[in-house]
Amino acid sequence: MKKRTLPLAKVYRVLETGPVVLVTSAGPKRPNIMVMTWHMMMEFEPPLIGCIISNRNGTFEIVRKTKECVINVPTAELAEQVVGCGNVHGRRGDKFSRFGLTPVPASCVQAPLIAECYVNLECVLVDRSMVEKYNMFIFEVRKAWIDPKKKRPRTIHHRGNGVFFVAGREIVLTSKMK
Repeated sequence: MKKRTLPLAKVYRVLETGPVVLVTSAGPKRPNIMVMTWHMMMEFEPPLIGCIISNRNGTFEIVRKTKECVINVPTAELAEQVVGCGNVHGRRGDKFSRFGLTPVPASCVQAPLIAECYVNLECVLVDRSMVEKYNMFIFEVRKAWIDPKKKRPRTIHHRGNGVFFVAGREIVLTSKMK
């Protein structure tokens, strides 16, 4: 077996575990949408999610000030809108109207849910100790919403350089976890 060196700048491409998500925040002028792939579950109950939001992104300051956001999980049907949101800066206009997405008021936070997304997680910042050093925010999910009509959602996963894969085939194995 012969392997070749993987450039360190591409390591993230093999470790991306979760789906691409859309983070909505309540900006000073209008709500904003940011595409995010660097996130992880940190605890079950209450659900804690660690998220990396670059300090070069406008959402960084909004979330740091408001201490809240909504993590929206889109499906493959929204792939073009997701990429579009990721390629446009929030200061350049309303991403909701530009990409045909519907903002819905949340019940626990000021940031809106995205109606077209499969899941919406209303989040509050509970630990900011790693924000300055690592751009890592730790959120607690205070309210979770799911679309019951989507029985087999196909989420999208980023591989880098505009390449994505779509989750699809399911395998079921015996588990003793409940």
